Amino acid sequence: MPTPRETILAALHAMLQTLPATALRGDVLPERVPAGGLLILRDGEPGEPEVTLSPLRYHYQHRAEIEAVVQGADRDADFDTLTASIGAVLAADRTLGGLCDWVEAEAPRPIDLAVEGAATLKAAVIPVVLHYASADPLT
Repeated sequence: MPTPRETILAALHAMLQTLPATALRGDVLPERVPAGGLLILRDGEPGEPEVTLSPLRYHYQHRAEIEAVVQGADRDADFDTLTASIGAVLAADRTLGGLCDWVEAEAPRPIDLAVEGAATLKAAVIPVVLHYASADPLT
């Protein structure tokens, strides 16, 4: 049986897969960026939890990361569209179907990356904070 952390990350990945971009989890950047863009979900860090007693609960603000990458002549517009679609899909279900207390993304810091012999990439890491509680730090 998967842990709450894994269930939440899998639900976030499934949510990203509804977007027109290719959504991967924990993979390396492929040689080619798909036309619709590329999203790579990184599991991130759960951080130090706040602990409450009776009942014992560990409250996390887990920081996952989404790497967003686009390539092509319209990369600025494509990147804007991709990041806006991530924001919209997160805003549509801030609890991931009740798995989390709250999900919120932070603003990306985009950079342009030159690629020898190919169109420039526009990429950013988008931190996503997952607020959830667990009965055990290992689950």
